[in-house]
Amino acid sequence: MLSRRSVLLASLAAGVTMTSKQAQAAAAQPATPVNFDVPAHACDCHTHIHGDVEKFPFFSGRVYTPEPASPEEQAALHKALRMERVVVVTPSVYGTDNSSSLYGMKARGANARGVAVIDDKTPDSALHTMHQDGFRGIRLNLATGGVNDPNVGRARFTTAVERMKAHGWHVQLYTTLAMISAIKDLVETAPVPVVFDHFGGARGELGLEQPGFSDLVALVKSGKAYVKISGAYRSSKLAPDYQDMVPFAQALIAANPERIVWGTDWPHPDSVTPSGKKVTDVTPLFQIDDGRLLNQLPVWAPDAAIRQKILVDNPARLYGF
Repeated sequence: MLSRRSVLLASLAAGVTMTSKQAQAAAAQPATPVNFDVPAHACDCHTHIHGDVEKFPFFSGRVYTPEPASPEEQAALHKALRMERVVVVTPSVYGTDNSSSLYGMKARGANARGVAVIDDKTPDSALHTMHQDGFRGIRLNLATGGVNDPNVGRARFTTAVERMKAHGWHVQLYTTLAMISAIKDLVETAPVPVVFDHFGGARGELGLEQPGFSDLVALVKSGKAYVKISGAYRSSKLAPDYQDMVPFAQALIAANPERIVWGTDWPHPDSVTPSGKKVTDVTPLFQIDDGRLLNQLPVWAPDAAIRQKILVDNPARLYGF
């Protein structure tokens, strides 16, 4: 765990404004015990690591600055959730620097995999090294960057797929249902697995009939896309159980339980800098009870055999555990 003093010194070195209260804050830990039998080798398929900012400086072009979240805190989270395996995803705050994710992966050894962020300057030799380190996909974060133009989305997706073909990696997208509809034809013919974050960007308050959700369900049903039933708090305003997401999870699981994975989205960064604040001001992490969210899984998937697929079998296939 980083000391308060080390965090403050590191934040100053990185040009980050941090109050004493923020420096003492910690990433969320489960407040609710898990109330069902989690299968062996279960995997949290969506997490981030925010390392010491002196060692892992943030990208100057970021749109927010999160609080720290260490591998030790992540290990404590997963001990409480009974999660043996983890996927560490590079967040937008690091640009194409995946070293903080790798730091988190090395802390978990063979039980960790990673999803990287790259650009056209990333050489194939770097991808080869990253594969040896445990990375198995790249992420296109269109949502945080505000990319809504279908032409831009299609071009970036096409380029990503072409890069991944030779490496056997998947392409993961954080985007909206509108963008999913715009690239549906490309996903249907993609020669690599495609993974959509956080319910594909569905909005709980808009219901199952909202534009684009049927396209997402169709892609899952055909086996052409995976969906992470993760980050329910990003899709719903109904804390703490986000009950309006139940029909979305059930619809996606019913479409094809072999294309669903689960994740916490720990440490729950708030990717929007509050009004009146600077991008370099630290935005507190959301304090989400991941135990309570994990306990929703038997509601979403009452059959233990299906939960085995979601928590164990599908991650093993997708990430190569």
